[in-house]
Amino acid sequence: MIENSWGRVRHELLKTVGQNNFTSWIEPLKLEHLDGGIARFAAPTKFMRDWVSRNFAEQIRQHLNKEGLEVERVEFHVAEKRPTPIARVTRPRAPQAASAAAQSDDNLPGAPLDPRFTFDSFVVGKPNALAHAAARRVAEGGPVSFNPLFLYGGVGLGKTHLMHAIAHELRTRHPEMKVLYLSAEQFMYRFIQALREKEIIGFKELFRSVDVLMVDDVQFIAGKDSTQEEFFHTFNALVDQNRQIVISADRAPGEIKGLEERIKSRLQCGLVVDLHPTDYELRLGILQQKAEMYRGQYAGLKIAPGVMEFLAHRITTNVRVLEGALTRLFAFASLVGREITLDLTQDCLSDILRASDRKVTVEEIQRKVAEHYNIRLTDMIGPKRARTIARPRQVAMFLAKTMTTRSLPEIGRRFGGRDHTTIMHGIRKIEELKATDSQLSDDLELLRRSLEG
Repeated sequence: MIENSWGRVRHELLKTVGQNNFTSWIEPLKLEHLDGGIARFAAPTKFMRDWVSRNFAEQIRQHLNKEGLEVERVEFHVAEKRPTPIARVTRPRAPQAASAAAQSDDNLPGAPLDPRFTFDSFVVGKPNALAHAAARRVAEGGPVSFNPLFLYGGVGLGKTHLMHAIAHELRTRHPEMKVLYLSAEQFMYRFIQALREKEIIGFKELFRSVDVLMVDDVQFIAGKDSTQEEFFHTFNALVDQNRQIVISADRAPGEIKGLEERIKSRLQCGLVVDLHPTDYELRLGILQQKAEMYRGQYAGLKIAPGVMEFLAHRITTNVRVLEGALTRLFAFASLVGREITLDLTQDCLSDILRASDRKVTVEEIQRKVAEHYNIRLTDMIGPKRARTIARPRQVAMFLAKTMTTRSLPEIGRRFGGRDHTTIMHGIRKIEELKATDSQLSDDLELLRRSLEG
């Protein structure tokens, strides 16, 4: 009876977590016994035991309870020592068996992919057009003239969406390829596990066997010397084999404090693409796409003219906040049975709109000032001290202090990791100059109006 119930739970989990995650993490598990509200599973390896326990235990418990098994806790243990991945990943595979072999790579420590994050659901606009085109090129799976592809930008601008979309597309087009997506934190965790269990050779062979390696939030390994060392050697080994690498971070390689210079150099040798903050047209396009999706879910719900345009103009922080606002708006209007009008929108989203009104981001200030003075954004937060760059930088520091709630150390971090005393000096300099320099005073007023508009 328990085996039949576990079979049904496996079927439900397949639909919930997707084929790749099911094959990698759920299928190898063996339900040994269920007693006293505890379901005990055997996993093939220590890493798999730990990973499933952290990422899928609660889902498994909930599905078991839906089958009426009354499970309070799920436990995992290592049943037996499996062969190291070395023999598996270095053995040649017959072409006709490639797809099956790719599906059986249950040792690949990848992160789950979000099924919503595909190229079809990614709205393209001027701020992200280059990043989208580069990601599409990598997703084709053929030879690429740039390696690695490095995507960087602020929160909610689409870096992770593009990473997932590349992985989805590659797995669809080329199921025989080993595509590994994970965060830098997961890379470090896997490395530490291998050191502790004395399986570092297996770790090296495993990561060097993939066809495409995708590492999200690489800034996480900054300052972690041993992890950086291993990442550096993995990077070189894959590039030497003409394997594709895709990296993302919250800032450009040269601006990641604590990252070794040789790693910065390697990351900059490919295509480095900045995902700029969204503009009005892109935000409107995202809202329109999301609204189309909701129309199927909330049949008969009407949206008054001007609501989408109002939201695109008012909520400028990031896409996640924008999408969350629309989700709340549709849910609220559906529950109260009313048309989505401007009045209802302002009532329902009053807290988000207030927050958007008082929050101008440091990144937006930097971009506006760089455009106004016709300098590159990278120069503004970089080390150059020429007057033509230093003065606009100080203007941006002044506006960041007067128009945001960020502290001096926080502002310093956003200006390339500068000390708070440097920020203080820049602010004082502008305060002194604006009293005597009418041009500077006019520039400050123009920039302030532009940022508040």
